Amino acid sequence: MLLFLSVPQPRPPGARTRAGAARAARWRRRQRLRLQQLRRLRGLLRGLRGRPGAGGRRRGRMALCGQAAGAASLPSELIVHIFSFLPAPDRLRASASCSHWRECLFYPALWPQLRVCLRVSPAEQPRLEFLMRKCGWFVRELRVEFAAENYLSGGGGPGDGGGADPGTGGEEVEALQLSARWLEVLRTYLELVLCVLVSIRNNRNLQKFSLFGDISVLQQQGNLSNTYLSKVDPDGKKIKQIQQLFEEILSNSRQLKWLSCGFMLEIVTPTSLSSLSNSIANTMEHLSLLDNNIPGHSTLITTVELERFVNLRSLALDFCDFTAEMARVLSDSNHVPLQRLSLLVHNVSVMHKSLDNMPNDEHWKALSRRSPSLRVYIMAFDIKSEDMLKILKPSIPLERIHFDSYITCVSGAIVDLISRQYDKFLTHFILMNDVIDTSGFPDLSDNRNEDPLVLLAWRCTKLSLLAIHGYTVWAHNLIAIARLRGSNLKVLEVTEESIDFDQGELADQDVDPVHNLIEQVSLGLGQPWHAVMDIESLSVFTEPNRHFYREMQSFSEDI
Repeated sequence: MLLFLSVPQPRPPGARTRAGAARAARWRRRQRLRLQQLRRLRGLLRGLRGRPGAGGRRRGRMALCGQAAGAASLPSELIVHIFSFLPAPDRLRASASCSHWRECLFYPALWPQLRVCLRVSPAEQPRLEFLMRKCGWFVRELRVEFAAENYLSGGGGPGDGGGADPGTGGEEVEALQLSARWLEVLRTYLELVLCVLVSIRNNRNLQKFSLFGDISVLQQQGNLSNTYLSKVDPDGKKIKQIQQLFEEILSNSRQLKWLSCGFMLEIVTPTSLSSLSNSIANTMEHLSLLDNNIPGHSTLITTVELERFVNLRSLALDFCDFTAEMARVLSDSNHVPLQRLSLLVHNVSVMHKSLDNMPNDEHWKALSRRSPSLRVYIMAFDIKSEDMLKILKPSIPLERIHFDSYITCVSGAIVDLISRQYDKFLTHFILMNDVIDTSGFPDLSDNRNEDPLVLLAWRCTKLSLLAIHGYTVWAHNLIAIARLRGSNLKVLEVTEESIDFDQGELADQDVDPVHNLIEQVSLGLGQPWHAVMDIESLSVFTEPNRHFYREMQSFSEDI
């Protein structure tokens, strides 16, 4: 038996009345227009397919499409979809095709995140203004880095006296040292910061906001606010405007999960976080506040303020600001277990702040019990050994540590202490020393049979990165390190000038000591290895604040 079903054709809405007939006619016209557009698009795509042997037929199809078959006739949705597969530079090149494609370039769907690294230069300002005007109101993730390092070359920096007479008065020497070039750097920096903050002040979609101001070259004299800043912004109006804009951004945010502000000149104040609503503070997942210019008795976040951030999973602070009370708050059952903690121990902070309020070993034990997966990253900049002995508590779940120094060197006893206390956690160990010493690099082995670096490689079985510059590393010890850790040591970077050879190795005329070192280390690691010829080729070679900021970002994102 066959059963036939009659399927009624779709009837236009309201076709039975006179008014309904008019609506039906408009509905039919829209349907015909959509069908024509679909046919044109289908013909264009078939023509662009370019199958072999179909040249004449393809030209015929393109001819049927007529004038509307150009790239400008593609629907905006299709252009945006095509742009979504292209990296940002290719999108910019493709947008030069026509005005229609240019209009599609800055669709919000194409720019969910924006990462910008800017030289503090007047030439960057119009580009930044254009980009932020287009994307600032909708971008969800914004990361901006300001760098003044390109102004180091050519003189004119803070230490350039400009030919001043040593016998002149102190005020005259200081006035001569305030080079017009450096004043322009700081003036441009403030304008660029204002441009960024103004463009996102009303962005309620912002979820991740990161700012880094690499102006450390301007801070070498210590008190920047009383010298350069007082010349550029004598009334403090721009600084106040920047601070107010930053607080306005925080108060207007509705989806903010990640807030990071590192070494931005006087942007964050001790009262900035109070602008965040309780609902946003309760859902914040990452918080990073770092500034070396805060007065000795001030902190960017207090213990009372930290109690609002119950959902915090990663935190980055100056070590002197991380107190025992904060450790107690983070250990409380009301808070989500902390996963990542990044701490910067800077000699400037240690000089002006006290270490008396830092967590003791019991606080670290309580924090580790509350957060079993907690891992800590510490960077110590020009810290004395006696201070490091106070800081390195046995119960810290230390995963990464970075020593950087221009004045103070790390002792072998500190390296030995780290290898004994953190053998279960340590994965990254970095030793950087730029001390100018004509007597040569310091030797951590201190004429002992047991080298601290070899013991570190032996005890710390999870070690995956070891970078050394400015400390003597004996060739036979380097071979031992490579053999102990093998292929698990993913990165072994040692500058050529840091490597030294025994007299017996140099006296052997039959073996080239350098070639033998390269061969033995490569065999131990299971991959080709060479010493780093130039310090600037080191993966960790950068300004210390910048390296800490970038390492902290990746460390916190790796949850």
